[in-house]
Amino acid sequence: MRCFANTNFKLGFALSIVVVLMAALSLLWTPYDSTSMSPKERLQGPSLQHPMGTDQYGRDLFSRVMDGAVTSILAGLVAVAIGMGLGVVLGIAAAYHRGLVGEGLMRLADLLFAFPAVLTAILITTIWGPSLTNAMLAIGIFYIPVFARLTRATAAGIWERDFILAARAAGMREGQIIVEHILPNILSPLVVQATVQFAVAILAEAGLSYLGLGSQPPEASWGRMLNEAQTFMAMAPWMALFPGLAIAWAVLGFNLLGDGLRDTLDPKMTAGRHT
Repeated sequence: MRCFANTNFKLGFALSIVVVLMAALSLLWTPYDSTSMSPKERLQGPSLQHPMGTDQYGRDLFSRVMDGAVTSILAGLVAVAIGMGLGVVLGIAAAYHRGLVGEGLMRLADLLFAFPAVLTAILITTIWGPSLTNAMLAIGIFYIPVFARLTRATAAGIWERDFILAARAAGMREGQIIVEHILPNILSPLVVQATVQFAVAILAEAGLSYLGLGSQPPEASWGRMLNEAQTFMAMAPWMALFPGLAIAWAVLGFNLLGDGLRDTLDPKMTAGRHT
């Protein structure tokens, strides 16, 4: 594949695949039950028995970090799916309906963009309570204008292309034109944006869980683990070290993956960097 000629993509792919494999493995096996408490083994440092040590309840941190990878990937997938799904529809509608209708749709997107994910999460959790589902919904709503703006910008220039005019002359309906011509031509920038926003969603989920607005005990979440570790930083620094490294690893990996895709799929950007 042409992507693997790019250094950023290769490094990002290597880092990301570790997170994905760890999450997949945790669905089948973990060294210990991540929710099982053992007071006799509380606050033990890294060892052969517990490679990442244990927390204040004697739970194995390695098992919890593995389960936390599932939470992070699930949050990224759902949030990006919500933002991309609704944002693409809104962006295509705004590109198709020029004038007041299109501008009105984009101002609606700007209104959503005015509410940060944290503020949206606070609003949602006030109504329905804190949970991972509500955190994913808040992040997804925040992503809608991101994908709407990108979709409108890329789709607007395609509507007047000759092959679109030819499709209309051939009797194709507007919906069929969107599916067969518009979407395939805007797919590359959407994939790049989705990869980058996936990394941001992992970080956002960790932040919301740290604040108590995301996943709730006993669910394993890297952000929640950091929240629990702050009380024991002096006596058990490994409780914060390993979840923090996991977040940094995942975010760096998917960011590099997105940068590599952008360099590969957008020759103009690559050329601009060398001029």
